[in-house]
Formats: sequence, structure tokens, C-alpha cells
Amino acid sequence: MAKFCFSMGMTLKRVEVIGDDEAEIVEAARRMSDNYDFVVTSGGIGPTHDDITYQSIAKAFGLKLKLHDVAFAKMKQLSKPHRSQPNFSWDVPSPALTAKMRMVELPIDESRPDKDQALFVKDDLWVPISVVNGNVHILPGVPRLFEALLDGLKPLLLPRLTDPEGKGIFRLLFSTPLAESAVAPFLTELAHKVEPHGIKVGSYPRWGKGHNTVTLVGRDQAYMESLIPEVEKLVQGRRVMTEDEDDVSDEKDKDQ
Repeated sequence: MAKFCFSMGMTLKRVEVIGDDEAEIVEAARRMSDNYDFVVTSGGIGPTHDDITYQSIAKAFGLKLKLHDVAFAKMKQLSKPHRSQPNFSWDVPSPALTAKMRMVELPIDESRPDKDQALFVKDDLWVPISVVNGNVHILPGVPRLFEALLDGLKPLLLPRLTDPEGKGIFRLLFSTPLAESAVAPFLTELAHKVEPHGIKVGSYPRWGKGHNTVTLVGRDQAYMESLIPEVEKLVQGRRVMTEDEDDVSDEKDKDQ
């Protein structure tokens, strides 16, 4: 998720891990929806008793769960019965069918268009992205599905971005042999200098590696690259592509 936001030029504000606790999910969904314009949940939408994301988020916004006919039709078309269920039938009521249908019972707000509440972003997947309260996007926890659906959201997100081309955020890395305490005064001055350009300066210790890392993160790539000689000189280091390029084993280098 963090890489996706970075690549799209979106600022990731918060990440929370919440257990299968309805009250906690309700509280977090309401708070996140109030505070942020794009919220993504992952997991808890499977067929078992502990998959409670749909019901919890429905409760958070006073909605009812409703069988989504289009999602159900896509499920029947695109999914295959598990090999442990050779006699499964979509037309015969059974506990297995009830469990499967549970995965397409979505929180539905009758005051909003249906097309805005269940997004089908991949033709080969029956799993919808359920959108609640206009900004809470419910995705599966299976990594392959999560990544595919998130990628499918890109065309819908691009028009909403500050940069509609979605060029993303750029990061420059610098390796320095100096302790953080030695570069702190310069980095403080640099941070004030680049702040009007929307660029953030970071410093990260790498214990026992012989070098620390200084970063510049922002959208103005040309301006950031113009700073490279100045940063390299003042941190007595160099720009690197990965932070471990200059790593050495040096347990004595503990002064941060």
C-alpha cells in the first residue's frame, strides 16, 4: 500500500492494524472516513465467521448488508468449486452456498448510485471493491487480489490527484560517513530551505554499517537533483541508489 501511494504521488497519512473486533472496526472506519479522503481496508471479507469487515463497516455507517446481484453473478461465472466440494451446486441451498454468498453481501447505501458502491476493476475477478461513505474502499486481504484490485483503481484515482498524471513522489538517497549529530545543523537549514518546494529532508541511522542515510523526498525532481552537489559536499558523502551500497561492518561506529 505504501509503495502504491508513493508511486501515485499520494501522501500516506496513517496505517492501522485492527483485529476481528467489531467495535474497533466501527470506530476506526468512522474516524478514518472523517479524517481522510481515501481509505483502504484489507481483509476480513471471506466466508467464515471471523470475516466481519463488511458487517462492521455497514454498522459504522448505519447501513444494511445486501446481496449484490452483479457480484454474485460474476462469482458464479468466474469462480470454480473447490476440489473438496465436487457436488457443490449454485442452484441447491447448502451451507457452502450460504458461506459463498456471504462474500457478496455488501454494505449498500440506498441514497447513492450502485455503480459508485461496487467497483469491478478487473474483468477476470469477481471480487468487487466495496466503497462505503464515498471514501472507504474495502479490499480482500489475499496479497495477489489486493494488489490486482488496487492497481485497477489507478484510472479512477488519477483525476483526483494534485498531479493528474500520477507521476508519483521522488526520493533521493545520500550515503554519509558522518554521525547524525554531525549533519543535524546542516539538515535543519536544508529542511527550511526546501520546505516551500514541498520537499522533506530525512536522516536515518544505520547501526554498525559505517554509513548513515540522508533522504530528500518530494515531487519537484529537477529541483531536488539540483541540490545533489550541495548535499553531497555538506554530508561528505554521495548519492546512492540503495541505502546499503556503502555498508561496511563496523561495530565501533556507534556515535549517532
